[in-house]
Amino acid sequence: MSQPRALISADLLFLDQHRPLPLLAMVAVRIAVTSSKWADRARARRALKNLDPHLLRDIGLTPDVADIEANKRFWRA
Repeated sequence: MSQPRALISADLLFLDQHRPLPLLAMVAVRIAVTSSKWADRARARRALKNLDPHLLRDIGLTPDVADIEANKRFWRA
C-alpha cells in the first residue's frame, strides 16, 4: 500500500484551475502545504546534522557544506 504524498505546486495549480474552492478552503490548503514543506525541511536538516562524515561523502557533501545546510531555518529553501 503506498503512502499518501504531500500536495505539490502542480496539485495546487490543478485545484485552482479545475475545481474552484471557497476562499477559506483554499487558504487552509495552502497553509497545510506550506507547513508540510517546512516540516519536511526541518526533519531532513535534523537528519543531515546527524550524519557521519563518511555518509556525507557518499552523498557528495563536505562536513562544512552539510553544516551550513543543517543550520538553515526551516522556512529557508
